Amino acid sequence: MHSRDRLSIGELAARTGLSVSAIRFYEAKGLIDVMRSSGNQRQFLRSDIRRLSFILIAQQLGMTMKEIKEELSGLPHGRTPGQKDWQKIGGRLRQSLDEQIKRLQQTRENLDGCIGCGCLSLKKCALYNRGDKAAQYGAGPRYTMGDRYE
Repeated sequence: MHSRDRLSIGELAARTGLSVSAIRFYEAKGLIDVMRSSGNQRQFLRSDIRRLSFILIAQQLGMTMKEIKEELSGLPHGRTPGQKDWQKIGGRLRQSLDEQIKRLQQTRENLDGCIGCGCLSLKKCALYNRGDKAAQYGAGPRYTMGDRYE
């Protein structure tokens, strides 16, 4: 591997717009790997630019560090991920986003109905929880969260 294929932490920070401390944080979380130079300085692969970009996008989508780590674990180490590598992740993310959108739309519709009812109490609500039937299924606004029981 050529030295031009490696970046110092400062160079990586400049290329990604992240602070050095943020890069160290992602390194500590195991999201990117670090190599050491003969002088014991941190060095990163150029492919880490894309990995860090993915991390930033994934965080904006609401993914947890654990979820991000799981997705990144499927990418090859030591080489820049190719189009097929990213397409696999993209397909999974698209499916997850579609599910999130569906839940958000359902929550918006239920919320409008609940506020319009005027009672603002799921225990009393004749529309969504007549007789407090949902209590047997767990805490919280079961129907608003998408649960359906008959």
